[in-house]
Parts: sequence; structure tokens; C-alpha cells
Amino acid sequence: MIAKVGLMGGIGQSILGLKRRTPLGWLQLRRDKSRLAVAVAGIAFADILIFAQLGFRGALYDSNTAFIKSLNTDIVLVSPNAKNSQNFATFSRRRLYQALDVPGVASAHPLYSRILNWRNPQTQQDTAVQLIGFDPSVPLLNLPELNSQLDILKQPQAVLFDRGARGQYDQMIATLDQGIEVKTESEGKTLKIKGLFKLGASFGTDGFLAASDQTFSLLFPRRSLGSVSLGLLKLEPGADGEAIAQTLEQYLPEDVAVYTQQAFIEKEQAYWARESPIGFVFGLGATMAFVVGVVIVYQVLSTDVNSHIREYATFKAMGYSHLYLLGIIIEESIILAVFGFIPGLFCSMGLYNLAAAATTLPMALKADRAVFVLVLTLIMCLLSGAIATRQLQEADPADLF
Repeated sequence: MIAKVGLMGGIGQSILGLKRRTPLGWLQLRRDKSRLAVAVAGIAFADILIFAQLGFRGALYDSNTAFIKSLNTDIVLVSPNAKNSQNFATFSRRRLYQALDVPGVASAHPLYSRILNWRNPQTQQDTAVQLIGFDPSVPLLNLPELNSQLDILKQPQAVLFDRGARGQYDQMIATLDQGIEVKTESEGKTLKIKGLFKLGASFGTDGFLAASDQTFSLLFPRRSLGSVSLGLLKLEPGADGEAIAQTLEQYLPEDVAVYTQQAFIEKEQAYWARESPIGFVFGLGATMAFVVGVVIVYQVLSTDVNSHIREYATFKAMGYSHLYLLGIIIEESIILAVFGFIPGLFCSMGLYNLAAAATTLPMALKADRAVFVLVLTLIMCLLSGAIATRQLQEADPADLF
């Protein structure tokens, strides 16, 4: 009991000591307001660069996996030669029938995908979109707006357009919202755009068209419906997806790869992160922004230490420990980190909104990303402070005499 009281008393004295401590770090920063403003602006600039690179990298992953996430499936069959969700290779439809032999597989449906060159109904210019075809009697995508219009796709040459597509489509979308059909041409065939849904553009495609498998075959007559882009398997209730996926991997020939939906999403992310140069560029950009921030803060703190080297030497002569002097630099580092992060955060929010409007990419400043950048900013400033404190070794009391 006595020991506990003593411990509480010691903690109380420590807290009281902190309250009484003179905030030398803040006072030194505040003394030269122009230097403080430059430091805050530099850190904010570095944070904006980090936010921008992480935002575009996040948009890269989110936009290129949106299609896979929308699939109404438990297990995906895909050709092992498929590179990404815009460049599918094909495999035989027979593999779907074989998959039905595996216990736990309730249904298997084909989905067809290919880049389609078509004439933009608004600008009359040739452009490209990703066409997905499937049996409209089965809702293969978890998109309520699309599923409510599946009967439309049963009509000959009817398609639904992605309202989130990138490009000049605003007038056409307004016309479709009024319930008016829009016609255009592709591959020498007439297409009847009869409705809208939203999936969104990505780094790989400007948008999507949804069609029936029969319309897909009409547009690509040399492509047999026996050649499938994706096989979507639904499992029986309570079935173990991981176990069935392993069974299918062993049972089916090597011309088809088996993934759970989550594993397929991770495969797509891995492609854009490791095999595509885009993911590497964004990661490198964030790293370089971090280095820029370290250099900026180091220059500020180093200058501050040099300008107060005699004062630090005086502190040493008065008996203050080197650790106390380090605490002053650390205090300055934390203050700079917080002061620089706040304007960097708000500027990045505006930057995200501008980028989302210009590119139609899913640019959203999520809370976990903001926390991550704040932690990076603190590390950046503390690392700079740690480098700058090496100059405190030169604060020799003998220099005063």
C-alpha cells in the first residue's frame, strides 16, 4: 500500500514537473515567425505530395478492382494467362460444367469481357470501353441499378451504359435519364443504349457497357460463346469456399485458375502494385515526398540549433543534461509536424475533389490514410530532429570563454 502511494506520488510529481516546464521549443520557433511559416509550408507541401501519391495509388487499386468486387460470385475461374481485369484471356466453357461435379458448387455461369471500340454518341469520335456480356436471366453483378434493367438486355442489340465513364458523355447521360433511347455504332453494328448503371472508370478503361451474351456474340462474331472470360461459381449455403477452391484447383485442368473472390481481388491489386509501372511510380513518389520533408525540416532545425548554439552551451554549463537539450529539439519537431500536417490535410482534401472531378477516379481521403500520413509526418520530423541534434555535441561550455 505504501509502495502504491509512493508510485502515485512520483507520477504526480512528474506531471507537475511537465506543467511547470518552460516550452523552450515552442518559444524558439515562435521567435522567428518567418522561419516557422517557411517550415510549416514545407512540411505541408511534403504532406500534400504524400497524400497525392497515396491517393492516386489507392484510386489505382480501388478503380481496377471495382469490377471484380461487383461480381455476384463466391469462386472465380479465370485463364492463367489473364493479366488483369481489362485483359482477360479465355478458357473453355466446359470447365464450368466440370466444376458443377464438385460437391458444394451450386451454380456456374460464364461472363464475357472485351475492349470494344465504339462511336461516342455525343462527340461522334471513336473511343474504347469495356464490354461485359452475360445471360440477363441471372444477376451476375451486385449492382442494383443494373439488375433492375436486366429485361432490357434481352432485347436485340440493347446495352446499358456506365454513367461513371470518363469522357464527354454528359449530354447523352441526361438524355438517357429522361428515358430516351440513344443509338450509336460499333463494329459495323447498331447499338441501342437503353439505360444506365454505375461502375466507374479506372486506369485501364474509360468505362463499361453491359450487354447480353447474344449481343456480345453479335459484336464479336469470331469470338465463340464457348470461350469464356470468367467463370462465376456460387456455392451452397454453409460451404467452405477455401476448401472447395482447393478441390477445384486439383480437379480442373491447368488451363484454368481458381480463386475465391477475395483472392482474385488481391491478385488484381498485386498486378498493379508489382507488375505495372504505375503502382511503382506512385510508391516512389510517396517515398521521395517523405525524403523532401525530412530535408526541409532538417534545414529548419539545423539552422535553429546553429543560431542558438551558445544558449545550448550555457544550459550545459548550468548543469542541464544533454537529454534535456534533445527534448527541446524533439518538442520543436512535434510542433512542426502537427502545424504542417493540418494545412496539408485540408489542401489535400481539395486536391482529391479536383482530381476526382477531372479523372472520375475514386479519390476519397479516408480516415486511415490521414492517420497514416500523420504518423509519417511525425516520423519525418522526429528523424530530422534526430539528425539535427548531432550538432548539440558541439555545444561546449568552454566556447563561452
